[in-house]
Amino acid sequence: MRRALAPVPPAGHRRRWTATVLAVAALLAGTALTVPGAATAAPAAWAPKPAPMTTPWTGQVPVDNPLPEYPRPQLTRPDWANLNGIWDFAVTSADAGRPAAFPEQIRVPFVAESALSGIQRRITPNDKLWYKRTFVVPSGWDGRRVQLHFGASDWRTTVWVNDRQAGTAHDGGYDAFSYDITDLLNRGGANTIVVSVWDPTQTGGQAVGKQRLNDVQPHPGGGIFYTAASGIWQTVWLEPTATAHITRLDMVPDPVNNRLKVTVRGAGTSGHQTRVTVSTGGATVGTATGPAGTEFTVPVPNARRWTPDDPFLYDVRAELLSGSTAVDSVGSYTGMRTIGLARVDGVLRPVLNGQFVFQTGTLDQGYWPDGIYTAPTDAALRFDLQKHKDLGFNMVRKHIKVEPQRWFYWADRLGLLVWQDMPSMERTPDAAGRAQWESEYRRVIDQHRSSPSLVMWVDQNEGWGQYDQARIANEVKAYDPSRLVDNMSGVNCCGAVDGGNGDVVDHHVYVGPGTTVPDANRAAVLGEYGGLGFKVAGHEWYPGGGFSYEDQPSPAHLDNRLVGLLDGIREVRLPRGLSAAVYTEITDVENEANGLLTYDRQVVKVDEVRVRAANRALIDASRSPSAPVTLPTGQFRSLRVTTPGYTDRYVRHKDGAVFTEVVNGGSEALLKADATWRIVPGLADASCSSFESRNYPGEYLRHRDSRVYKEGGSGDLFRADATFCPVRGANGGVRLSAYNFPGQYLRHYGAEVWLAVPGGTRAYDSPALFAEDTTWAVEAPWTP
Repeated sequence: MRRALAPVPPAGHRRRWTATVLAVAALLAGTALTVPGAATAAPAAWAPKPAPMTTPWTGQVPVDNPLPEYPRPQLTRPDWANLNGIWDFAVTSADAGRPAAFPEQIRVPFVAESALSGIQRRITPNDKLWYKRTFVVPSGWDGRRVQLHFGASDWRTTVWVNDRQAGTAHDGGYDAFSYDITDLLNRGGANTIVVSVWDPTQTGGQAVGKQRLNDVQPHPGGGIFYTAASGIWQTVWLEPTATAHITRLDMVPDPVNNRLKVTVRGAGTSGHQTRVTVSTGGATVGTATGPAGTEFTVPVPNARRWTPDDPFLYDVRAELLSGSTAVDSVGSYTGMRTIGLARVDGVLRPVLNGQFVFQTGTLDQGYWPDGIYTAPTDAALRFDLQKHKDLGFNMVRKHIKVEPQRWFYWADRLGLLVWQDMPSMERTPDAAGRAQWESEYRRVIDQHRSSPSLVMWVDQNEGWGQYDQARIANEVKAYDPSRLVDNMSGVNCCGAVDGGNGDVVDHHVYVGPGTTVPDANRAAVLGEYGGLGFKVAGHEWYPGGGFSYEDQPSPAHLDNRLVGLLDGIREVRLPRGLSAAVYTEITDVENEANGLLTYDRQVVKVDEVRVRAANRALIDASRSPSAPVTLPTGQFRSLRVTTPGYTDRYVRHKDGAVFTEVVNGGSEALLKADATWRIVPGLADASCSSFESRNYPGEYLRHRDSRVYKEGGSGDLFRADATFCPVRGANGGVRLSAYNFPGQYLRHYGAEVWLAVPGGTRAYDSPALFAEDTTWAVEAPWTP
């Protein structure tokens, strides 16, 4: 049973602490987990600052007990105490020692730059943050060791308990860390914790992600980089343990062989055995014993597979045994699934449980206008993931940030495939920076390696701080062989260098979706595309300052354009080998206005029903992917309009431009020849097609500035512009998608032929009769 942790209140203030029982069954059922914490009103000296934008949860954050949920769902114990809440606070110069006074107060675990912290000001590399609070260890914890846990603190964190340093300083912004503080405690009396944090942000050589030293108030500019997040930003908590205790469960599901591979790791466990039991609904499924620190297997007969459509979780209990006595016991959970690569109809694809399913997701930056790096509540943390599900996505790419362990729990429980980025460095690091980054990456892998939702590690992004790509990808794969590895997301972008290895070839294409194809050993994925923007008045971080990769004039255009991109992936790129795509992005972030939701999570910009249907159609199509549509190579054909009322018109060239015109048996010979084309293998991609003029050999249908011409030429751009990929249209017809602009189609409009964009803003992009106008009948040639 968890007992109350009694704090020593600051002068003039009293705090009341409560206690409840933690049950893993309640955790897996989604019941809110009660955490002991102060429950009195806020000290008079403290109040949150006004947030630049308020989310639905901004006003729901408890003052003295924020984020009260159990912070480590995959390693639970019933006794623990939350230290979130109001701490005394000071800022000194970076090289200063402990201050004599702590004149301010901060709400932990919100960073000093955030409104929810109550500080909300810019922190520089010349600053050091200082935190202080007191507590009393409950008498019920007597005889046990006491662990002090930090979910994450950015960046160099040093801890003192009762004026003695706990262990060594921790360097890292994204991994959890702990100290055994037993020998530093005053049992039965007051204890004081002091924490210092120094964060150089992008001026240092560490992992920094999207953080930059910008003004904390809304301002123009910033681009794709955002407000820095300095100091403690995840839950701080205490936990009593036995001297010999479990510290980690490494679980690798092996449903093919109906077993779970488990390694129980711990402290002081030499010579101990462990027992692991897998159950569901209170009924034991399988149990096994093995030595601590060594992998063994637990039978899971007829294992129910974890998938995004059926995210079934088994309960897990691990016990540390001394003889036959359990000296420690922890609760956990697992999902039985596999992830790997396989050839599907000759195409290399990622397979979940041996089956290919297209992974369609969004880029998720994990920023909040009120808490910056920290979601205001657990409900808020879940919300973004639930919105992915509502919109029909089955995957999320956590972009250059690592979330708290409860975020992974919600992904596991809701059923989302997770691509986890290792946060990037701002520049190529020196030897010390490399050692730090790689060490932190290994710790991140260790802390999340048992999450069933996590299916791919993304090492580096667009060349930011890039080095040793191939070596790092090989080492990550060896360290966690149960998952896919992406050596570089966006190898085609921004000076990035492809390590040439890993499991995927990953391109970034805006607006996209581009032409990524598999290579001999890697599946093809689109790590970023989209970026369609729409600014919602009253829901902008800096009104008028937002940007996107392609602004949309209305929600209707945004819907049509987004659905057009998803349909283009399904119709054009899926048959040609693309296996996953990540849309930018789930929410606006500061001055990025290309979210499907506004930054404050108050407005969903798109039609959820339409987007969900387009995503589901894409996923469903991947379950039995069709071969690409092919046309008769080396033969002459004519292309007839299929729009009702215009079916006697054909594609013809005239004075270099391309039109549609009525052609019949009585037409003159020149018109018939102009309306005849020889179909040849695509000049840019032989799996697609090019259309050579019958009476002007060497000249082809070619789009240029969206208008279509008959032209000759050379070079990569010309060959791409003159290549079209056929896809199925209605009633046996075909649609001709531009090779270099998949999802944009040849369309007749006002007798002219254009490259039209679904959801585009030009007259020839009009949604009326779009499908009919872009569908062609490939018929016998007018001039053989």
